[in-house]
Amino acid sequence: MIPLLLGPFAEEFILFNLTRYITFRAGAACMTALVLTLVFGRPIIAWLRTFQPAGQPIREDGPQSHLLTKKGTPTMGGVLILFSLTLSFLLWADLRNGFVWPVMLVTLGYGAIGFTDDWLKVTKRNTKGVSGRQKLVAQGVIGLAAAFWFCMLLPAGLEDTLAMPIFKQVLIPFGILFPLVAMFVMMGASNAVNLTDGLDGLAIVPVMIAAAVFALIAYLVGNRIFADHLQLHGVPGAGELAVICSALIGASLGFLWFNAPPAAVFMGDTGSLSLGGALGAIAVATKHEVVLAIVGGLFVVETLSVMIQVFWFKRTGRRVFLMAPLHHHFEKKGWAEPTIVIRFWIIAMVLGLVGLSTLKIR
Repeated sequence: MIPLLLGPFAEEFILFNLTRYITFRAGAACMTALVLTLVFGRPIIAWLRTFQPAGQPIREDGPQSHLLTKKGTPTMGGVLILFSLTLSFLLWADLRNGFVWPVMLVTLGYGAIGFTDDWLKVTKRNTKGVSGRQKLVAQGVIGLAAAFWFCMLLPAGLEDTLAMPIFKQVLIPFGILFPLVAMFVMMGASNAVNLTDGLDGLAIVPVMIAAAVFALIAYLVGNRIFADHLQLHGVPGAGELAVICSALIGASLGFLWFNAPPAAVFMGDTGSLSLGGALGAIAVATKHEVVLAIVGGLFVVETLSVMIQVFWFKRTGRRVFLMAPLHHHFEKKGWAEPTIVIRFWIIAMVLGLVGLSTLKIR
């Protein structure tokens, strides 16, 4: 909105010219989202407590310590993240850019699914909200709609292919099946972040790391000079997604203020599904779907731990891990929660650097 309002006056007022630069607007979006989250954090948490005085329902089969340390903590804190992210996006993004809208469709659409799931959990006072099948169908519909939208926006030669990191000339053609591939990328990222969100601060920092990596990727692939220099697949217009990534970082950083141990609020499915979906959508738009699996490797491992656990238990009746997802396995082994969280953050940082290195190793 601000670029549309102030851009026409850039020639007369030199400061208004700053709104033409993605880098400036990305920084402004980050700071705006951070301030909004910090300012509205406590009022929104107080509002959440009004209809969930007992807090988020805790799984009886989970770590016993959670029944004591996390009891009474409200969930649905993703509302705070989405509020700050959306308002910052509306203020600082170029709303004429085609790529920003399918990304926000996935972000807010998945957030609505998560909100419904969280609402049912807190009102029914159990850990069962929207059924898994209903959730996947709703995610699939939104993801497929966004995938077709991206196909119309991506340049010729990239609209139906999967780009591979490191191998600069390798594009795997999927043809009419690519929208399904893109849909699965968005759904997979969304549910992977959701599975990782089990300890105070565990998911939000890796999300910020991934968002920072993709803010840089979006800026580079959207800039013809940098894309040609690094031999990346250029996507004109994708640079604007750096503004959304930066707003996501600011909103997440502000949320961490309230989510730091001991958490005053949990993001719930409202936050985890929407944030994961946003990362997946941005990865599709920038043609770095495979790089997302590297940068978000922590989310991948957490998801694989659940899949392995379920598969092996059904076949043998025995467990591979003491409990899945993986972070609960280490809790059962006696690791302190802050130890698990910080070590997982370190792993996420390393994976983020590995993902960035693929931009240069071509």
